[in-house]
Amino acid sequence: MGTGIKDKVAIIGMGCTRFGERWDCGSEELMVEAFQECISDAGIDKKQIEAAWFGSCLDEVNVGKSGLPPAIALRLPKIGVTRTENYCASGTEAFRGAVYAVASGAYDICLAIGVEKLKDIGYAGLPDFGSGMGLTNQLWFPNMTAPGCFAMLASAYSAKYGIPMEDIKKAMAHVSVKSHANGALNPKAHLRNPVTEEAVLNSPMVAYPLGLFDCCGVSDGSSCAIVTTPEIAKSLGKKDIVTVKALQTALSNGEEMSYNQWDGSYFTTTDKASALAYKEAGIKNPREELSMIEVHDCFSITELVTMEDLHISERGKAPKDIMDGFYDATGKIPCQIDGGLKCFGHPIGASGMRMIYEMYLQLLNRADKRQLKDPRFGLTHNLGGFPFMNVCSIAILGKHGA
Repeated sequence: MGTGIKDKVAIIGMGCTRFGERWDCGSEELMVEAFQECISDAGIDKKQIEAAWFGSCLDEVNVGKSGLPPAIALRLPKIGVTRTENYCASGTEAFRGAVYAVASGAYDICLAIGVEKLKDIGYAGLPDFGSGMGLTNQLWFPNMTAPGCFAMLASAYSAKYGIPMEDIKKAMAHVSVKSHANGALNPKAHLRNPVTEEAVLNSPMVAYPLGLFDCCGVSDGSSCAIVTTPEIAKSLGKKDIVTVKALQTALSNGEEMSYNQWDGSYFTTTDKASALAYKEAGIKNPREELSMIEVHDCFSITELVTMEDLHISERGKAPKDIMDGFYDATGKIPCQIDGGLKCFGHPIGASGMRMIYEMYLQLLNRADKRQLKDPRFGLTHNLGGFPFMNVCSIAILGKHGA
């Protein structure tokens, strides 16, 4: 019987580029930048890495379909490199591959790296379905946009709980204000200017009720991690060891687009994956036990409903928790303490591990001005796709033995 991977895998090094409009770099240079920080942090020789997993989503505009780009750019020691792609959860998928490889005993030390170079593609947002998402999707959903699809979450949520849209818009504005305040303290964030609630509420409309400040930006970036067993981490002289407590992934099976009871106000995948992750990690009450979370805030309404899908806020009560400051930097469970997708943007293959990077820094007390007091467990939520068709990856990290 499977027992999960709690405390079977340790992170011994992580690296993350500055996210932004990196016109000076290609994907290869971004990977090198993240890897140099990561290998230095790990304190090992590159030759000790036995296998790697590489997350990247849009091969048509990025680095190609194989694992060769990181193998060549990083001069890896002729090891296996597996390219992973799972929509916007591609970064966490690469991390999952490396973690499971170590947990299985197949390898001692593995690398996970993700990258995406989006600013060169000529789109204000992510490319349309004809670029990277496949012709089939283009034929199914010829006029669909990401803001349009996620805006419908707000309408469905408002209708289900009888909450006036103006109140939901105020809660979404608080989400953006909170994240921008956090991102202003992060030198690796793309957008570092604080914003006011008034500015958010009066910003140009993109897809009602989502305004400009309710939508994350487009960025270039890379992030990576080196993982091994806790025993090897100790033998390398690591004293404070961060381990993976849980990793769970859930994918839509088509029911949301069919005739069933899904009402469009939440993510069925997040609801399931988070419950499985808590069980694997031994967390019985996430509202009381989690210290911090990073969620996939591609749009502010996504963050709002995710609070309930993660079983932290009660159904229909996330707006109240948000307005009460529960998820602020000074609240009970800070969310997006690094600024989130809202301030980093969303280079698809890098976002999942960028979230893990912040949890790693916080647990090791390295987060500088953003540092939280004595964090115990950190959760990351990486979502790919759309409300009616998506993949959700949940990771929970903590100090070894916690």
